[in-house]
Amino acid sequence: MSLTEDEITKLIDRLVEERVSKRLAGVEQDLAALRGMVKQGGGNVPEDRTTLVVFSGELDPLFGAFTIALGSVAMGMEVSMFFTFWGLNALRVSKKYAGKSIGEKMVAAMLPNGPKSVPTSRMNMGGAGPIFFKYLMGQRNVESLPSMIEMAQEMGVRMVACETSMTVMGITREELLPGVEFGGVATYLEDAAKSKVTLFI
Repeated sequence: MSLTEDEITKLIDRLVEERVSKRLAGVEQDLAALRGMVKQGGGNVPEDRTTLVVFSGELDPLFGAFTIALGSVAMGMEVSMFFTFWGLNALRVSKKYAGKSIGEKMVAAMLPNGPKSVPTSRMNMGGAGPIFFKYLMGQRNVESLPSMIEMAQEMGVRMVACETSMTVMGITREELLPGVEFGGVATYLEDAAKSKVTLFI
C-alpha cells in the first residue's frame, strides 16, 4: 500500500507531535518537582545570603569585608561574618592579661588593640601607613573601619568569632564586642551551604 505525499506529511506531523508532547510532559514533571523543592526549602537552591570568612587583620582587607557586608545588607541579603585568627582583631575592644599564660600574654602584647589600631597590608611604613590612609578616608568622607563595624551591628549583620582561633591566640570573650556570637567551622559551613555569595578575605 502506497501513501500519497499528503498522507506521509500528515503521518510525520502526528509522530512529531506525539514525541514533542511526551517531552513536554517530562519537562513539566521536572519543573513541578523543582517547584516543590524550592517551596519546602530543600535541594541546593541558595538563599539571598552572603557569608564571609574574615581571616585578615589589616585595615584594607577588613575595610573590603565590611564594605561587602554592608552592601549585601543594603541589597536585602542576610549576612554572616565568620572571624578567625587575625580577623578577630576587628572585634576586639580591649586587651586583658590577667589569668593568661606567658605565651598568651606575649600574643596579646603583639596584637593590635582593636580596629582603630590595625596596620595596613601594604605601605604600613612603621605605623604611618594607617594614619595616612585614615586621613585620606576622612578627606573623602569615607566611613572609618570602627564606624563600619558599628553600622554592620546596627543593620543586623551576624558576626561569629571562631572559638578555636580564640583558644589558640588566648583571646577571651570579654575582650570582644558585645553581641558577637561564638562558634566553630560547623557554624560557618551551615551558613555557607545556604549562601549565594561566599568569600574568604
